[in-house]
This record gives sequence, structure tokens and C-alpha cells, in this order.
Amino acid sequence: MKTVYAGMSGGVDSSVAALLLKEQGYHVVGVYMKNWSQDLPGMKCPWADDLADAKRVAVKLGIDFEVWDFEKEYREKVVDYMLREFRAGNTPNPDVMCNQEIKFKLFYEKAMEAGADYIATGHYARVRQLSSSCAQLLRAVDENKDQTYFLYRISDEALAHTLFPIGEMMKPDVKKYAEKHGLHNAYKKESMGVCFVGEVGMKDFLKEYIDTNPGEIREIESDKVLGYHEGAVFYTIGQRHGLYLEGEKGVVNEGLPYYVVKKDIKKNIVYVSKNLNHQAIWTKELKLKELFFRSGSRRSRPSPRGSRANSRAAALRNSPNQKKSSSVFVRLRHRAPLIPAVFDSDTLHFENEIKRPASGQSAVLYDNEICLGGGIIA
Repeated sequence: MKTVYAGMSGGVDSSVAALLLKEQGYHVVGVYMKNWSQDLPGMKCPWADDLADAKRVAVKLGIDFEVWDFEKEYREKVVDYMLREFRAGNTPNPDVMCNQEIKFKLFYEKAMEAGADYIATGHYARVRQLSSSCAQLLRAVDENKDQTYFLYRISDEALAHTLFPIGEMMKPDVKKYAEKHGLHNAYKKESMGVCFVGEVGMKDFLKEYIDTNPGEIREIESDKVLGYHEGAVFYTIGQRHGLYLEGEKGVVNEGLPYYVVKKDIKKNIVYVSKNLNHQAIWTKELKLKELFFRSGSRRSRPSPRGSRANSRAAALRNSPNQKKSSSVFVRLRHRAPLIPAVFDSDTLHFENEIKRPASGQSAVLYDNEICLGGGIIA
């Protein structure tokens, strides 16, 4: 009997994942990863409630259950990284880093040491096994819930030993399946705040850890001071909401909205413009850094479609040196539509102008359903 260590967060997705694994005949060990437990002023971290929910499901399923404390590593690998990036004026994605460094590295390594054959999570994604040491990351059946955007940087080794049990299911069916089998958290509300603190908004979280000072909001064309902000790190290029100018929320003069078009982090100035066509908002190119492309296995015998994707990924990995270009589809944020583009060296080229995403976010590349990898937007 194969052993699977299943990450259980207390939510319905990971609970149903564990349930399905047990029904499929695996020896399942549920693991709650304690990544963050610190309360913030006026905001209580939900970790204890989530742990109780996960443990209750494990008892219901009759599976072993453990709590693994990754809080120190999480602070160093995810939270400190996120704070550094915000201080530098970028907008990082902590979920991507959490998957890369914690769930599919620390958790994976510890599970393997404990004798696991596989790890599993409740992510909406799929794995196509090509060999015992190589696999492809595929988009989930439920396109609205697909989470490969957050998973593109996990190692090939970890992916080859990972199961995503709910990747073939639609979210409503996951809830119904949980209800059918008597899981108490079938309709538990999903957390929509910071990934590790619950319902806390990112701005509220950052205020606790980043020293900021009020600064000026200026119109970029005239250099006129239109208002003031709490800290330039809180704003992103293209943002129009949350701007308080001349007593009105984001609206002055003729009633046209202002957009953030530039940040001067050193001087703590945010520049805005009413020109929706400002060159800072739109672009036909995106330069990427910290590229990560998924490998294919030459020793495996994938399907023709899989082989084609492996060749595509190999071309992308080699492109910085060989100056090759490749047609791909790109996702610039979770749940955003896939956009056709050409990848050349470290740059994405789009046929039509796109609204410029924030630096620090990820651009994830696909060949149809197959996730090829991606990079951080420079």
C-alpha cells in the first residue's frame, strides 16, 4: 500500500483530497502545516480554528494526523521575502513563494524522510506522470479555480511525487462530495485575505511590519500636488482605487479618475495621471527575471502532446543563450485570461497592448493545458 502525506488546511478542498486518497486505497497521513500563528492588533489569526477543523476531518476519515511547525522557515522564506519586495517598490506574490519554499520543498522533503511515496494537497491542478522522476503540471478541469499560476515554481522532483486529487473536479462538486460524506466543513467560507493570516488585507498586514511615512501624490504632467498618501509602497502602477485627492476618492477636476503611473520609493512620491493611455499603464512587452521552466524527461515516453510540450519547455529554458523565440499563452494573475504571446530570451512580446502588471508579480507560460513555467515581472 502506497503512503501519502496529505496537507490539510482545515478547508473543504484539502479535506476532500484526503477523503479521495483514502477511497483510492492509499495509506493517508494528514498533516497540518503551522506556518503562521501571530495575531495582529484587532485581527486574530485563524490557525487554531483551522487546525481544529483539519483534525476533526482526520478523525472522521479515520486517518493518522500530525502537526508540523514551519513557522520559523515560513517567516524567513516567505514573509521576509515579501516585506523586502514591498520595501523595494514591487508587489510580490507570497502564495508562489509559499508553494516553492514550504509546501513543495520543506513539507515534501520531510514527508519523503518519513517514508511517504507521495505528498498531496487540495490545489486545483493536475499532474501527468511521464516517468517515476518526471511529470507535467496541467491546468485544472475547473478553469475558474485553476491554481497552476501559484504552482509553476515547484521543483520537478516534488511534482513527480505529488498528487492533486481534486484537480479533475469542479468546485461545486467538491462541496457536494464533502456534504455527501458528512464533512462538517463542506461549506466553510474561503479565506480571501493574506494567504497566511486569514481575513487580513495586505495593506493592514504591511502596516505592522513596514515603517512608512505620509507622502505627496502629484500629477505627473504638471508636478502639482493633488493629495497625500500613507506610504508609496502601498500603491501599484495602474491603480485607480484608494487615491484620496482634494477631498474626493480618486476624482478631481472634470470628474475623471486618476491612475498611478509612477512611484518614487526613495522620495516617497506617488505620481498619477488622468490619461488612461499613459505609456506607464500599457505595454506590448514584459521583461522577466528569475526564470523557471519545467523540464521534460528524455528517458520517458510521453504522449505526442506531452513530447511537444517538453520540446517547448526545453526551447524556453535554452532561449536566453540561443536567442530562440516560442509562441506561448501567458497568465498574468490568478484567474486572468490566457493571452497569446511570443517569448524571446527573457522577454514576452504581445500583439496588442496589455495593461502593465505590477513588478514582482508572476507571468506564467502555458502550452494549451500544460504549464511550462514562467518568471517574475521585472
